[in-house]
Amino acid sequence: MSSSLRRPSQSRIAASNTPPIGEVDLHLFNEGTHGRLDEVLGARPGAAGTWFGVWAPNARSVAVIGDFNDWANGVPLRARGGGIWEGFVPGAARGHAYKYRIEPQHGAAFDKADPIAMRYEPPPRTASIIGDLDYAFGDDAWMQLRGGRSGLTAPVSIYEVHLGSWRRVPEEGDRSLTYRELAPLLADHCEKLGFTHVELLPVMEHPFGGSWGYQVTGFFAPSARWGSPEDFAFLVDHLHQRGIGVILDWVPAHFPVDPHALAHFDGTALYEHADPRQGFHPHWTSAIFNYGRHEVRSFLLSSALSWLRRYHVDGLRVDGVASMLYLDYGRNEGEWIPNPHGGKENLEAISFLRQLNEAVYREVEGVQTIAEESTAWPMVSRPTYLGGLGFGFKWDMGWMHDTLQYFAEDPVHRKYHHSRLTFRRTYAYSENYVLPLSHDEVVHGKGSLLAKMAGDPWQKLANLRLLYSYMWATPGKKLLFMGCELAQRREWNHDASLDWHLANDGVMHLVGELNKLLRLPAMHELDADPAGFAWIDANDADQSVLSFERRDRAGNSVIVVLNCTPIVRRNYRIGVPRTGRWVEALNSDARAFGGSGQGNLGGVEAAPVPSHGRPFSVMLTLPPLGALFLTPSEPRGA
Repeated sequence: MSSSLRRPSQSRIAASNTPPIGEVDLHLFNEGTHGRLDEVLGARPGAAGTWFGVWAPNARSVAVIGDFNDWANGVPLRARGGGIWEGFVPGAARGHAYKYRIEPQHGAAFDKADPIAMRYEPPPRTASIIGDLDYAFGDDAWMQLRGGRSGLTAPVSIYEVHLGSWRRVPEEGDRSLTYRELAPLLADHCEKLGFTHVELLPVMEHPFGGSWGYQVTGFFAPSARWGSPEDFAFLVDHLHQRGIGVILDWVPAHFPVDPHALAHFDGTALYEHADPRQGFHPHWTSAIFNYGRHEVRSFLLSSALSWLRRYHVDGLRVDGVASMLYLDYGRNEGEWIPNPHGGKENLEAISFLRQLNEAVYREVEGVQTIAEESTAWPMVSRPTYLGGLGFGFKWDMGWMHDTLQYFAEDPVHRKYHHSRLTFRRTYAYSENYVLPLSHDEVVHGKGSLLAKMAGDPWQKLANLRLLYSYMWATPGKKLLFMGCELAQRREWNHDASLDWHLANDGVMHLVGELNKLLRLPAMHELDADPAGFAWIDANDADQSVLSFERRDRAGNSVIVVLNCTPIVRRNYRIGVPRTGRWVEALNSDARAFGGSGQGNLGGVEAAPVPSHGRPFSVMLTLPPLGALFLTPSEPRGA
């Protein structure tokens, strides 16, 4: 029986004299296939009290302490098969804080937060809160259609957001906005600029704000920093009702070693490996999940599925996949243990990732998983039945590095680095890619995207507009970190608001127009199909000019020409597939975007002069550090 299809009786859960977890649950949990632990473990409140259930197989005893007993004498739980401790606590009610007092086999007792709690106290407090999500969604229209809005053939433009620093309230001690305060403002901004999705840096409960959420202690609970579970549900619901999808960062690669959390949960290495060569991450000074332990798989599967089911989330961006795949990730020789075949591949993590993706796509309709995977691991976004990992998409980190290095070059030297922009064609369809300009590129002394651009202040802005134009023109789904659309001058600070008062209106306007252009089928329909792209001229390195076609299934084209130097190039001929007028659908050098206004007076007529293997051609004026998007005045099928 598929665990994630089995739905325990809600009347049984609410009853005060019957434990929520049954024998089938125990079997599936210990088998590593339970996908609904959030419905049978943790705190399950009823009319007269609360049932508690926690996995601590190596504990000598487990008790519950909390507001209901003045944090004094714990109420003991009884041992159950499969390492579960459970019991009913009269008087323990919704809203009460609690922890588990665990007595290990050796040493003194200690207190732990509930690994499957739906809610926690606001940091720096660390107790769990009894309760469940009590919210009625109103996003039926979105849920029925969402599968078609995030697939391979959809126009996907993702706005990456850190909730704590998107906007703040300086009049109130510079506090962050709450989930409910954020909802209409974030929806307004995405709607204005045309983003189709938001991707939230981890909202799961975490003790240290400086981790940006990537050091998770509450794998089932939205952070109480910004409100309650119902408040977070409101944020998702509101975005959906405004036509905007929601993707969450999810972190199964590691977890922090804070004493109240998962590490050494029952006095032993329970969720993690005991050997630090397998169980401790030197990069992040955190613990690594033991993916070979069945109960840990059930825990992680349940966490992933819980966000998708309970909160109607549309996708999970899985963080740190490369660190999961390789046993030697971030380690020197002798600091890691090879797999049974002597290799560096983490066979247990590979198996888990495949199981995760199979469960997500089988059990939750219309969602996507996205891998942050920075190596050349093959078939990350290919089905498991073909030998892939089963993700829907993969971040193209190579594109990001090559592109940013190119745009940091002085234009006079770019002809020597032309291949940084053309190399991607050799692998562009090996995976289903998302093109990320993410938070990682604007922190830790890297500066803002604007600061990375070459040239004087005018050229920096022109280069930034050209960068975004190139990104939107290139096959693959788009992701832009908050503040980049404002042409933020300083790098991101998680403890401060974006510099809204310094926003560059021209760059914001350009991003909005690029997202409008993205709706043309030729700009998105064949993102993952080689038939959707063709070079016109990839080899004009001496002039640092690139030209290519984006195509749709109906035979329509968008012609893209990039001039990566500050020189206006006149009478530049390129081949086009059709006769007639070609409209200048977007010119990144337009005055409305802050450019110099060089261009083609709105369009050009194709002449019957063959060029670049095409029967017709147009003569163009290429704006300085500018991009042109040309569309036929009468598209096919119009």
